[in-house]
Amino acid sequence: MTTETRTETHGFQTEVKQLLHLMIHSLYSNKDIFLRELISNASDAAEKLRFEALSDGALYENDGDLKIVISFDKEARTLTIEDNGIGMSRDDVIEHLGTIAKSGTAQFLSQMTGDQNKDSQLIGQFGVGFYSSFIVAEKVEVFTRRAGLPVTEGVHWASAGEGEFTIGDIEKESRGTRIVLHLKEGEDSFADGFALRGLVRKYSDHISIPVIMQKEATPEFTEEGEEKPADANAEPELETVNSATALWTRNKSEVSDEEYQEFYKHISHDFNDSLTWAHNRVEGNLEYTSLLYVPEKAPYDLWNREAPRGLKLYVQRVFIMDQAEEFLPLYLRFMKGIVDTKDLSLNVSREILQKDESVTKLRTALTKRVLDMLVKLGKNDAEKYAKFWAEFGQVLKEGPAEDYANREKILKLMRFSSTHNDNDEQNVSLDDYISRMQEGQDKIYFVVADNYNTARNSPHLEIFRKKGIEVLLLTDRIDDWMMSQLFNYDGKAFQDVAKGELDLDDTVSDEEKKEQEQAAKELEGLIERLKSSLEDKVADVRLTHRLTDSPACLVLGAHDMGLQMRQIMEAAGQAVPDSKPTFEINPEHPLIVKLDKEADEDRFADLAQVLFDQAGLAAGAQLDDPASYVARLNKLLLELSA
Repeated sequence: MTTETRTETHGFQTEVKQLLHLMIHSLYSNKDIFLRELISNASDAAEKLRFEALSDGALYENDGDLKIVISFDKEARTLTIEDNGIGMSRDDVIEHLGTIAKSGTAQFLSQMTGDQNKDSQLIGQFGVGFYSSFIVAEKVEVFTRRAGLPVTEGVHWASAGEGEFTIGDIEKESRGTRIVLHLKEGEDSFADGFALRGLVRKYSDHISIPVIMQKEATPEFTEEGEEKPADANAEPELETVNSATALWTRNKSEVSDEEYQEFYKHISHDFNDSLTWAHNRVEGNLEYTSLLYVPEKAPYDLWNREAPRGLKLYVQRVFIMDQAEEFLPLYLRFMKGIVDTKDLSLNVSREILQKDESVTKLRTALTKRVLDMLVKLGKNDAEKYAKFWAEFGQVLKEGPAEDYANREKILKLMRFSSTHNDNDEQNVSLDDYISRMQEGQDKIYFVVADNYNTARNSPHLEIFRKKGIEVLLLTDRIDDWMMSQLFNYDGKAFQDVAKGELDLDDTVSDEEKKEQEQAAKELEGLIERLKSSLEDKVADVRLTHRLTDSPACLVLGAHDMGLQMRQIMEAAGQAVPDSKPTFEINPEHPLIVKLDKEADEDRFADLAQVLFDQAGLAAGAQLDDPASYVARLNKLLLELSA
């Protein structure tokens, strides 16, 4: 190697400085993971070389034996991880080691709390990769050359993990990357052969690229039992430390749960174990092997629909693509895993994937596999499924509109809050609801609101409580949109209790019907007066039998846009169609009785407007003119107290 030339000093990207500081101070109890991350990166580099060499064999540079070599020097307190993979050019080094190549980094950092335990979990969801080296190293050096570039275009990168790094040109005979960690005081255990072997076997045994270390010398003894001196001229023996077999190619019975979990961490760069996984080999018209994982925690950028996602794609065990998004629909973007198939060409690209019929078949099969896995989890482990739903339930709610073919199966996975429970936990399935339906009930009733308390206390639920009919409480922002796409489940129609006329005739006695008809005749005059007073605000005024405690409520048309959806679209600056609610009054409420007897038309108009505004507030709406409402209410209070 010749003298370094064209040495430059660069400052780290601001986000890198923050992340390095947080990692070093938050991951002190998770030091071991740095080795897993560096070996994973080296493995990826080897896989990428193998793929690029499919179209350009010269990239192997007469060395097709891909491997990762780990060495150490106890006296110098250094640890070296070297691979002969794809390597990096000078521009690659500046891009990948001076910045974090992930979108939304600032958003990720804004979620940091200062609590080391919580921050550690968040960093794990983000993925730490190369930067985890600084947890144990006071200085890190990288020597690299991209395959195919001249020997003189090697690069030397160095940093102490603080504000800046240096980068210079070197000669490097072999392609690939060598990372040298200068260990911190007290981190000597990472320059110990026995300890390093243990870490490799614990975290990286599943890596399909051989991880090689110098064999520990076995002492030899004379016949008298004395230890023979080591031969100083003997060539050091090397050995492969890991099993170096692609984990998904092994039989399920041969793979332990610990190995499955470590493989998940390798492909996801997550610190947490996965919730569950499915390992399947399919033969026949379509041959493939899949290993699919459900994460325990949602990634920080889950709601960025443009964020990189997808499965790792292999063709006949050759790595092809890191994030092949074509194999699962968008509502399953949280899934991690690999798919290895024989039915695609080795030189497949994203453009080819989008047009290949085999991809469509694989997508259908893998989507079904994931949904079956989740149905099984929901049946067999309610506690784990509750964790899954808390993290990914809102994403899954995108499914019924995006994937009509699997709509029934996706709905089976849904969980909701309900009037059956006294808390806001979303643990009621549609099957649970149907099993508790009353005799003759043919609808699944629900109400949509901005939050649980508004939903639970909605006046629209009063008649359902009186009659003991369960109602689903939908409070996620996506719910109103989702329910507008749904019509029935298992032969039962969905019914929003705040829309359209309420048909509960099967639960109303003949005596109650007579009383309702009598009340309607007696209050015809009141209804006409209310229509006249509120004509610019309501589509109609009518008596209601859905209320037992409240004086009035607002009811939307059966096909009108829901209040929650309207608010979301307005907040986004979208135009929404004009619509007026129906004002329904409770004939038995004292306020309505008093209103009917009010002779002063001005006072009547004020009372009617207050009741209308209160009905809107109870439904979760915002007042168009809060000041007028307050003034009107204060005026009435003063009159009452006079």
